[in-house]
Amino acid sequence: MAKVVIVGAGFAGHYGALILQDELKKIGGNHEITVISRVPKFTYIPSLVWVGINLMKAEKTQFDLKPVYDKLGINFIHGKVTEVWPDNKYVNVELPDGKTQKVDYDFLLMATGPYLNFEATEGLGPENGYTQSICSPPHATEAAANYLELVARLEKGDKATVVVGTGHGTATCQGAAFEYICNICNDLVDRGLRDKVRLIWLSNEPRLGDFGIDGLEAKRGSLIFTSEMMAEGLFADYGIEYQIRSHVHKVDNKKIYTENLDGEFKEIEYDFAMLIPPFKGQPIKWFDKDGNDITNKVCNPAGFVKVDANYGKSWEELDGPDWPKTYQSPVYENIFAAGIAFAPPGPLSEPNKSPNGTLIGPAPPRTGYTAELSGKAAALNIAEMIKGNKPTHHASMAETPGLCIASMKKHVFGGEAATIAIYPVARDYTKYPEYGRDLDSCTAEIGMAGAWFKYALHYAFLYKLQAKPFWKLIP
Repeated sequence: MAKVVIVGAGFAGHYGALILQDELKKIGGNHEITVISRVPKFTYIPSLVWVGINLMKAEKTQFDLKPVYDKLGINFIHGKVTEVWPDNKYVNVELPDGKTQKVDYDFLLMATGPYLNFEATEGLGPENGYTQSICSPPHATEAAANYLELVARLEKGDKATVVVGTGHGTATCQGAAFEYICNICNDLVDRGLRDKVRLIWLSNEPRLGDFGIDGLEAKRGSLIFTSEMMAEGLFADYGIEYQIRSHVHKVDNKKIYTENLDGEFKEIEYDFAMLIPPFKGQPIKWFDKDGNDITNKVCNPAGFVKVDANYGKSWEELDGPDWPKTYQSPVYENIFAAGIAFAPPGPLSEPNKSPNGTLIGPAPPRTGYTAELSGKAAALNIAEMIKGNKPTHHASMAETPGLCIASMKKHVFGGEAATIAIYPVARDYTKYPEYGRDLDSCTAEIGMAGAWFKYALHYAFLYKLQAKPFWKLIP
């Protein structure tokens, strides 16, 4: 009998658990899966952009995990993993009541999701700072409440400045912030208040429309259309100002203090700000059999678990074959990491430093569909190892597509969204020498069809991830 422990129940961990359980039923035997999660609910994170402006309630994006796992015969522990002892093959879990539980494993999948590192920027975040966040249901709900307070002021005749973007030079998830500022813009239009608000996009992107994926190019007849063109045109239409190539040093209750790649320090006065924090790994310690701390051996400096990637190359040298394929640890072959928990070999977008030495460049996004694919590959590889085989299932970001439906206006009949598809996510110049991607498989379109697709994905994923009848038919 094999015991598999999955730490985390987001896109990578939860979907990985469903896939693994299905595979183990085919293999037979009395194998055991245990999922450990800090949060007892699954959250469909892409819809939190709507929660953040009160167009959807947080509970509409969530479901309880335990009933799903009970139905499938998967063990569930609501708790926080604090330590991993890979030589002894167990993890320590801190339970909600403060007690500690030891959980043994034969195979371990780390799919913890990110630690929201608001502390990296002074004054950042809703808990100990002055800015809003849409990175979790409580944060998005609080952002909505603050946004409605702003709306009430505007309705009384006030004017305001709203800033949306990234709150640190290395933050990722520009796409979520992009969706949020567009939804705010259109909501203000619908309320007749758009002329009262100055909207500013603040980002660490090297180019507008980079989104942390080094942008995209797509064919339009004989021309090459880029995401930079799309974003520039959209912001011009929406009247959104932008400041890119910027790091946020500090936020107080009135101003955001930034530095750009030219080394210039600027200040932005604001009334409402939603800034995405940088991510780092969850605060989990790793110990060898003698109790020595080996966290730096298993994880990178940010706390993400190293896998089968080619680490140490510069951005200029990094190419498709350097990205992980099986998501297996090079140190412990029975350990895998997926989703945001795995350590990427480097950024997708070009990182740069200001003349003052400040690093400004987006970290690579590994959320949503990409997380699901890596979680699935890791789960299938664990199943292969249980059968006595070597891992053969691949989900390299240089071999898989990326799909993002960026909501801009939530409305059934007047909605709008940008449909962005790229292949592969990580550029691979060994296969596609000119652009690093297959431009015939890349697209960026804005329209109502994308808004309908966004709706469909919300309900389809929540249906699939609750393992309802025929869930395996949904990609």
